[in-house]
Amino acid sequence: MNKQFTFVSIVVSTLICAVAHAEIYKHVDADGRITYSNVKIKGAKKLDLEPADTSFGNTAKPNAKSSDESKSGTPSNFPKVDSNTQNQRDAKRKDILKSELESEKQALERAKQAYAEGQSNPEVYQVKNANGTTSTFRNVPKFEEKMKGLQAEVDAHQRNIELLTKELNQIN
Repeated sequence: MNKQFTFVSIVVSTLICAVAHAEIYKHVDADGRITYSNVKIKGAKKLDLEPADTSFGNTAKPNAKSSDESKSGTPSNFPKVDSNTQNQRDAKRKDILKSELESEKQALERAKQAYAEGQSNPEVYQVKNANGTTSTFRNVPKFEEKMKGLQAEVDAHQRNIELLTKELNQIN
């Protein structure tokens, strides 16, 4: 609760600062509780907050930089990887993805088998009749719930196979 309050306080303080350009102070009491205020409290520290960007993607402002000006290239001191090292990394990644794909295919087959078994084994319950005989009835809601879970598992493995295949095709 205290963390949520702190987060909300920061958001509200930032909004107040952006809209009213007020000074914001942060005070931590002896119990560790944090208070944000626009009124200076003894022992509080003034926060230097940047005004919030309220353009919301609108670059029509006269002083706004164009997107080309705001983008910067890779720094000159940024580490570079030679093509041989990158090819080795790609090969390892490809092997890992192939292994994962094979595992997913096996898991899909097991899920399909479980689905088929689930279909052939309907959920039933038995009721003892007054004359001493037993009647068997299908529990349709329980069966449908079971089949829904089994279908979800099949669908998940199929999605994983599609994604892994797509990823492998991008490496090639």
